[in-house]
Amino acid sequence: MKAVSRAQQRAAGAALSAKRGETKPADLIGASKEMFDQMSEAELEDLASTSLDGLPEHVDKAGE
Repeated sequence: MKAVSRAQQRAAGAALSAKRGETKPADLIGASKEMFDQMSEAELEDLASTSLDGLPEHVDKAGE
């Protein structure tokens, strides 16, 4: 699965960093905290590695 927005890609990167022990899980907030709790490291890697070219900053939840 690829990220659908830049915000999602950044949140996945933050969660992945915490999952790897590079940052503290307690420092996560919002979507990155949910991602950390619910996704595997491989899933987070996939989202975080999405190219930012052409991605919008945010995606409206109604548009998903």
